[in-house]
Amino acid sequence: MELNRRMFLGGAAAVAGTLALPHVARANAAANAYFNGYQPDGGFQYRRTNFKRIDPVWHRQMVKYFSDEPPGTVVVDTNNHFLYWVWENNTALRYGVGVGREGFQWFGRARIDRKAMWPRWVPPPEMLQRQPDLPRLVEGGAANNPLGPRALYLYRDGRDLGYRLHSTLEPWSIGHDVSSGCIRMFPEDVIDLYQRCPKGTGVLVLEHLGANAG
Repeated sequence: MELNRRMFLGGAAAVAGTLALPHVARANAAANAYFNGYQPDGGFQYRRTNFKRIDPVWHRQMVKYFSDEPPGTVVVDTNNHFLYWVWENNTALRYGVGVGREGFQWFGRARIDRKAMWPRWVPPPEMLQRQPDLPRLVEGGAANNPLGPRALYLYRDGRDLGYRLHSTLEPWSIGHDVSSGCIRMFPEDVIDLYQRCPKGTGVLVLEHLGANAG
C-alpha cells in the first residue's frame, strides 16, 4: 500500500512538473523577446536590448527640459522614471529608468565620486537579510551580475550613499518601481551616461511623491 502511495505521489509530482513546463517555456520566450543578441564590451559581453519591444517613451532622446541646474548635471525624476543629463538651451538628454521600491525614501543632492566598468556586485547586508539565498559576491562580467557593464556610485561629503546608477538584466523593468533602491538603466544607456559623466558630476534626485527623508 505504501509503495502504491509513493508511486502515486511521485507520478502526481511528475505530472505537475510536466504541466508546468509550457508555462516556464512561455515565460522564458517572453523574457528573451526583450533581447537582441550579445554585444562585446571590454572583454565581456552584455545582452543587447530589443528596443522594438520597449515603449518609445523610455528610449534615450533629446527633450525640452527647463532646469536651474548647470549643463552636465544629472537629474533623476524617480516619480516619472526619467533620468536627465542637462544640456544647453533648456534641453536635456532623457533616459528611461527603473527606480527602487525603496529608492524614493532618499532624495537630494549627491556626486558621482566613483565609476566602474564591469563592477563586481556585493549585496548590502539589508538585502541579504531580506534575501538570504543571494550570493555574497558576483564578479564583474558574470551573466548574473545585476550591475551590468557600468556603475556610477553616488556620494555625499565623501560618504558612499549606497545608491548607484547601473544597468539591468530585466529591460522590461524600466519605467517601474522594482529594484532595491538603486537606479537601473538599459545597458546601452548606462554606457552612454558613463561616457558623459566624469567623476565629480553633480546629481539631483528629485523627491518622489510620498517620500520621506528617513
